Amino acid sequence: MTQASEPVSCNATLIVTSHRVFQADLNEHATVFGGKILSLVDDSASVAAVRLTHKTVVTASFDHVSFLAPFRLDDSMDLEAYVCGTGTRSLEVFVKIIGENLTTGDRFVGFTCFITYVIEDQTISEPLPAMKPVTEEQRYLCAGYAARAAQRRERRQEQVDLNAHVTTTAPWPI
Repeated sequence: MTQASEPVSCNATLIVTSHRVFQADLNEHATVFGGKILSLVDDSASVAAVRLTHKTVVTASFDHVSFLAPFRLDDSMDLEAYVCGTGTRSLEVFVKIIGENLTTGDRFVGFTCFITYVIEDQTISEPLPAMKPVTEEQRYLCAGYAARAAQRRERRQEQVDLNAHVTTTAPWPI
């Protein structure tokens, strides 16, 4: 696949947001509810995707989702997201959340994942620009994009096979 136009810096798509953990964010374990984290991640990461494409995108998949360390009351969650790989209508966004204990200043990696977004407009036929990494982290992630994209293609076929066996009948007796 040939890439359209000049490569775009990963930093041109970088989104940085912060969220302070409050009581309403917590689950019964006194840590941030995973669904809350995924919502914050998808909201912010979609901005990185649209920043590159200037098109409406939809979330296609969350991959390599890792809840690495819990976020607790009064921590801050500093979320960073940027595009690290592109195709024609799809693109991959890497997301990490750095936690910070606001009373001690200790920082930790609490969450990472990759999200694939797809441009909603099905008439798009020109490849998106390639990404140009700036940091060591970005070089590492961009270098692994092709392998992750191949894994996703394989999983899509597995999903087609699974869907062929999933029923829609009511699970309870009628």
